[in-house]
Amino acid sequence: MNLKERVGLNLQDARRAKGISQEELAHRASVNRGYVGKIENAKYSASLTTLEKIAQALNIDPSELLKPRS
Repeated sequence: MNLKERVGLNLQDARRAKGISQEELAHRASVNRGYVGKIENAKYSASLTTLEKIAQALNIDPSELLKPRS
């Protein structure tokens, strides 16, 4: 699994654990909903700035998006 896939899956898990939609997350992080979906599906690589905004919107540490999958 590459880093882009890991970030996408960790993002999806964190978002679902919070019970929010991609649209709501996009609104909270001030990014496009389609962009959130493409990050989750490993189609796009997000910048560190975007990952930080998304992590803040999820109220998690940005490192949670990069953690290894078990």
